[in-house]
Amino acid sequence: MRMADLNLMAVFARVVEAGSFAEAARRLSTSRSAVSKAVARLEKDLGARLLNRTTRYLSLTEIGASVAEHCSRMVSEAEQVEQLADSLTVEPRGLLRVSASVAFGTLHVAPALAVFLARFPEIRIDLTITDRWVDLAEDGYDVAIRVTGEPPPNWVARKLAPVRRKLCATPGYFAQRGVPQSPADLVRHNCLDYTRSGEQGRWLFTGPEGGEISVPVNGPLHVDDDEALSQAVLGGLGLGLLPTFIIGKELQRGTLQAVLSEYIPVERHVYAMYLPTRHLPSKVRVFIDFLVAHVGSEPYWDREGAPRAEVSFKSGEGG
Repeated sequence: MRMADLNLMAVFARVVEAGSFAEAARRLSTSRSAVSKAVARLEKDLGARLLNRTTRYLSLTEIGASVAEHCSRMVSEAEQVEQLADSLTVEPRGLLRVSASVAFGTLHVAPALAVFLARFPEIRIDLTITDRWVDLAEDGYDVAIRVTGEPPPNWVARKLAPVRRKLCATPGYFAQRGVPQSPADLVRHNCLDYTRSGEQGRWLFTGPEGGEISVPVNGPLHVDDDEALSQAVLGGLGLGLLPTFIIGKELQRGTLQAVLSEYIPVERHVYAMYLPTRHLPSKVRVFIDFLVAHVGSEPYWDREGAPRAEVSFKSGEGG
């Protein structure tokens, strides 16, 4: 049986339901002749007469009655499939599987879920916190939230926020060791190295004219986690290059102070990514819309509270 015959079965079910070719044609928005030919073709494919036809009425043969029962059930199931698809596409509901990077997911995605789920109570979320790049199709995720300079070309990526990095330390550290006035001054400082970014022992900056400045750095700590690095910096151990989505509050409170920001360009962004599809499920759409609104056009971690001035006193000043 060819798959196209399913359409013929649906036409036959409508004929039986309507009681005539003419009424079935009206309900199907087609001609009486097209309906009659569809039923005749189905009979030919099945090798059995399904209808007894007279000029006044139609009646089902014995096999026609059995076939009609199955065809009617098939049409009903197809309609239920359409209704289910509509409910999952139009109405935000169902299980939403989300993968988010560790730092951003922990600090900014997870805390926002209570508000989101209160707004959309028919959605359930399965959140995986990992820095591993997942395969959306193979791993079965609806959305991946990642920090990257360039999203995969085969994914749809919606930008949530720029990743602004700050070179920062505690006021106590600057008071003791002085404030670097240029990247070259960093050779005299404890520079805490994030080992998952760039070349270890060397930091790259962008000069006033756009050229690259490469600075050898040294320090007592090398670490592969931004949050762990932020704790070391907060402890007064040295200088660290950290994203403001981790240390924004500390900068606003003044517990950390930033230097040399003019040398640090925005190279990466936070993206919410999903697979391309003609019919994006509404649970995915409303979740990403919510995150965009939650973060804001200017990320809240960069704008809450009164902005703190960049540290600018001369190197060597302080106690």
